[in-house]
Amino acid sequence: MELKPLLMGRALVLSAPRPEDATTMAAWTQDDQYLRLVDTDIARPLAASAFEQRSVPDYEFRLRRIEDDILVGFVALFAIEWGNRTAKMAIGIGEPRFRGMGYGTEAIHLLLHYAFLELNLHRVGLDVIEYNETAIKLYRKMGFEVEGRRRQAVYRQGQRYDVIDMGILESEWTARSEGLMK
Repeated sequence: MELKPLLMGRALVLSAPRPEDATTMAAWTQDDQYLRLVDTDIARPLAASAFEQRSVPDYEFRLRRIEDDILVGFVALFAIEWGNRTAKMAIGIGEPRFRGMGYGTEAIHLLLHYAFLELNLHRVGLDVIEYNETAIKLYRKMGFEVEGRRRQAVYRQGQRYDVIDMGILESEWTARSEGLMK
């Protein structure tokens, strides 16, 4: 029997973090666009040691290209409430040259497959800053629904922005996935 990675798609594999990832991920924090899209916290460059020392959520994966093993980003399930079968997700494509190539779509599909079929979750939510229109479009395409809005929750360069809360249920993901298989 040939063994293949648990979370492998057409172009990406979701892998465990590796020690050498810290240097690459620290380099991503030099990119102000990446910082302002991936998190609502204060944007600031980080050293590799910040990634070496931080505790990684149990369900954080690195996005690696199958063809050359290059690290292109991360996905994570966090804030898991096992009793409610819910979690939040996060994604970041750190390498600018790999944005807009479909890796986000594939990574979210793999993560949701894992969340719903392996972890038996019922709902996965996320939040996104309103100016991240590319991500909002992707999340809608993947089946996420807008569930709410936190008004003026983020302050960036002298302006306030809303944070949009989105979510997808297992039944919605299953119906959408089955539709894609036909």
